[in-house]
Formats: sequence, C-alpha cells, structure tokens
Amino acid sequence: MAGPPVDPVHSSADVPREVDAVVVGGGIVGVSTALELQDRGYSVALCEKGEIGAEQSSRNWGWVRKMGRDPREIPLSIEALRLWGGMNERIEAETGFRRTGILYTFDTKEQMERRAGWLDYARPYQLDTKLIGADEVGAMLPGTTQRFAGALYTASDGRAEPQKAAPAIANAIVRRGGTVLTNCAVRGIERQGGRISAVVTERGTIRTQAVVLAGGAWSGLFLRSLDLRLPQLKVMNTVLRTEPLKGPTDGAAWTPEFAIRKRLDGGYTVANGHANVADITPDSFRYFRDFLPALKAEWSSLQLRFGGRFFEEFRTPKRWALDSASPFERVRILDPVPSKTMADRALEGAAKRFPVFKSAKIAQRWAGLIDVTPDAVPVISGIDTIPGLFVATGFSGHGFGVGPAAGRLAADLVTGASPIVDPSPFRFSRFSDGSNPRPITGL
Repeated sequence: MAGPPVDPVHSSADVPREVDAVVVGGGIVGVSTALELQDRGYSVALCEKGEIGAEQSSRNWGWVRKMGRDPREIPLSIEALRLWGGMNERIEAETGFRRTGILYTFDTKEQMERRAGWLDYARPYQLDTKLIGADEVGAMLPGTTQRFAGALYTASDGRAEPQKAAPAIANAIVRRGGTVLTNCAVRGIERQGGRISAVVTERGTIRTQAVVLAGGAWSGLFLRSLDLRLPQLKVMNTVLRTEPLKGPTDGAAWTPEFAIRKRLDGGYTVANGHANVADITPDSFRYFRDFLPALKAEWSSLQLRFGGRFFEEFRTPKRWALDSASPFERVRILDPVPSKTMADRALEGAAKRFPVFKSAKIAQRWAGLIDVTPDAVPVISGIDTIPGLFVATGFSGHGFGVGPAAGRLAADLVTGASPIVDPSPFRFSRFSDGSNPRPITGL
C-alpha cells in the first residue's frame, strides 16, 4: 500500500454470533459510532473490510474546524470540536488533537470581503472566528516573503493525526471488551418481516437488529445492492508530508495555492489548497443531474480525468450472492496513485511564500478518494424502507473533523436518544423528496 502508515489495531479473533448493532466501516465515523454505542451499553461488532482508518480517514489533511463549514454542518462541527477536546482522556490514547487555531489567508481585500460573508452564517452560533489584518497574520505566520492582506482566524479550531485517531479509538473499543474485526467485509444484510435481522460477513453471519453503514466511498455500492439510490461520487486529493521542519505555524493555514498543517511528528502535511481530480466513471453519468449544480460551482477546482477507473468501476458487480466474494473483498483498500505534479506544486507554492519550505525533505506522497454528495453535506440517517438500517456517509472531505459528532448522532438515531443536533439536514430522503439539494456557494 502506498498510503501513509496507519497505527496498528488489535483485531478481535472471534466473530460474535449476535450483537445489538453492527457498524460497517472502520474509518473515523465508524469507530466513533461504535464507541458511542459501546458507551451506552450496546454490544457492537465493528467490521472493516481492510484495516482501520486505511482509506480517507488516514489520508486527509488532519484539520478539525468549524470555520468555513456549510451552515448546515456548523452545529455538528461545534459538537465535534467539543468531543475532540476530551477524546484523548476518554480513550486513554493519543489522537494527536491539539487546539492550535486555523487561518484562511487572503492576498487581496476583495478576497477578504467575499469570504467574510460566511461570518453571517456563524454569528448565531457565537463562534470565535474573526477577520484579522495583515500585521496580525504576519505575526501568526512569520517568515513569509509576501504580506497577506488578511485572514479569517478561528483560535478554537485545531488539528489531529489521521494516521493515529481512528486506530486509537478502535483499540480503545477492543480494550473495553468490544469487537473490532479487520479484513472482514460485510457482504450484505438479511431481513425478517422487512427489518434487519443479520449481516453476512465473509467470516460468518452476525445476528443483529441494527446496522450502521459508515462505508465512505463504498457506501453507494453497498446501498445499490439493496435497491437504494444514494447519489455519491469520488474525488481524489493528493497530500505529502515532510520530515520534521521548523515552519511558520504550529497549527494550520490555507491559501488558494497550498494548505499546510503541523504534524505531531514535527513535519508538515502539505496539499493543494484548491484542486482535486475527478475521475469520470459510470456513476458520473448515472448521477449527472444530481451533481450538475455542484459541478458548475466547483468547475475551477476540478480536474476531470478519463481513464482506468471508468473501466474498473464498470466491471464492478452491482449485486452478488452473499455466499461468494463481494467487491469489498476484491479491493480491500482504495489506494489511488497520487499526483506528484499536484503535490509538488503545492510544496513549491509553500516554499515561494515561506522560504523555510525550500529545505523541506519529502517523506511521502499519497492520495485519497473523498466520498461526495450533491450538496457536500453528509447523510446521517435511518432508512425508512429498511427498519434497523442507518447510514453515515458522504462527508465530502469533512468527515475527519466532524467524525466524533457524526458518530454520536448516528448512535442517537440507533438508540432513539435525543439527537445531539437536528438530523433533518442529513436525512437520506432529501435526495428523493423533491428537496433538490445543492451546495451553498461562496464558502
């Protein structure tokens, strides 16, 4: 695997015959959901087809922020920051979370004025986000060759370590007597009287009355096998990490050319602050109408590409027998080839602005596939037509930051508890009830 090294997880040896709930997918949302259910006294089996956190949950930038969120996600991100703040103590392990602040920088006053409109969305929540001027940005980001015109700054935002966080939570679940099964794909579900009665894994059947699908980029395929339509596509982002470096910030900063985040190991995560690659696949045509507004809004930041992924996904079966291997077993970990050009261009941009990066040694490059929805807002919802089935997916690049709160909301829905935030913006039915979901532009 070319992806970043992820901390190991002590997989459970035995598949339980019966549990209260099964969580499908071992990314940050899946492990957070399982932890919440376990803390409420539920017996839980977490099933991951590959390794814990090995896909996008370990390949993202590691930002944990409220700033710049879609207004529909702001309450969720507020709760996520609160949960991140106590996570190390809660699980007695290191996730890398630190409140270090995040900056969105601007080169011109016009850029500042455009982005300042987001403060209108944030004002009802009394966030600490503020506009700061050139001198204050210069003090926060010393050593730059060019002055920034200003920035949006949120001191209470932070960073965590994608390669550590999900594994740390999963290991805590195991230490507390829970079940975490790696290299154990869930092939499908069984029903009795229309309700969930079991999941069928490659290692056997587990009886249960509740299933939470937190499968990231795989969720749409899983749901399609159940005749459920989830408009979901994938975009690829490339990231690199440097060897330890005394850089300009201990937090994170964004510019249109690059984004940087200080790592716990002393290096920096560096990525393009604007561009992603979107492979054209059969789903691009299947969901074209759903994504057309998003395509128009994000056209300048997408590099469309036609190649091998189209044929790979075209050949992927959409249905399979539960007693034979599923697509989830054929591809254990999505491990796309990173764009060296895109990553190196981001580092060059950082070096142009901050000369200290000219001496940076690249430790690794990798890429990840981000699961996106037409409105760039996740689905955290029960499925009305299949009682007992819940979905937490489509986080559109925001899943790592909001993961703990998404897990709590999913657990609230499973257990019938009062939800941590209003779940209606995240309902699955918005794609079929005439709501015409679309992204909010200008964020």
